[in-house]
Amino acid sequence: MTEGEGRPAALVTGAARGIGRSTALVLGRRGYDVAVNFSRSRDAAQAVVRELERDGARALLCQADVADEAAVLGMVGELQAAFGRLDALVNNAGTTIPTPPTDLDGLDLSEWDRVFAVNVRGCFQVTRACVPLLRRSAHAAVVNLASIAGLRPGPQPFPYAASKAAVANLTRTLAGALGPAIRVNAVAPGWMVGEWMAEALGDNYDRLMERRARLTPLGRCVTPDDVAETIVSLLTGNPFVTGEVVVVDGGFAATT
Repeated sequence: MTEGEGRPAALVTGAARGIGRSTALVLGRRGYDVAVNFSRSRDAAQAVVRELERDGARALLCQADVADEAAVLGMVGELQAAFGRLDALVNNAGTTIPTPPTDLDGLDLSEWDRVFAVNVRGCFQVTRACVPLLRRSAHAAVVNLASIAGLRPGPQPFPYAASKAAVANLTRTLAGALGPAIRVNAVAPGWMVGEWMAEALGDNYDRLMERRARLTPLGRCVTPDDVAETIVSLLTGNPFVTGEVVVVDGGFAATT
């Protein structure tokens, strides 16, 4: 397949649930064929593939731990064989730990290393592996998942917050290294409705999310679909925007 023929193609890491799932489905509806990456959640990822296929997209199921470079290279090889091209990359795969930032002594450094391996090294090595294919696209773009936790203090565990700060810096550095052929941006979601924040906030989830919504200018907390729309906008539009970290939190961080 030569540049310009057929449907564009995208890879979304961590696409089985949450932001990754929403992004994969929006891309499918916007005319992309989508490689759906997952590490462990096969059933959920297969459900995403079925939804994409019902919407008329080709979908490729790709199991790979983004922290494992050999697995990443294998995944990109599968993608190239299936689609012959790559126009958009969404580095969404991420992990965290339950240890709160108040428990310094309880933080196991092996957990720290795993969070950084997935969230930071994984982001880099997936991008690096995809660069040869992305360079062949006329409008290649990458969007990384940062977090408001990486931009200001909050209740998230130390390694998660620090890793997301690293992703923000990595995004800007990659934008300089890969331009003008490939644009690289990031999104930084705020407190998001769903299981991720439920695990972080525990029994206080409902109370704290309601309070955050009251303090947010747009009157609610962000959803995975909100973030997906911003990601796809950065991929498919905004042709002169690169190196930016776009906060998606309804205006909370800008006004408090």
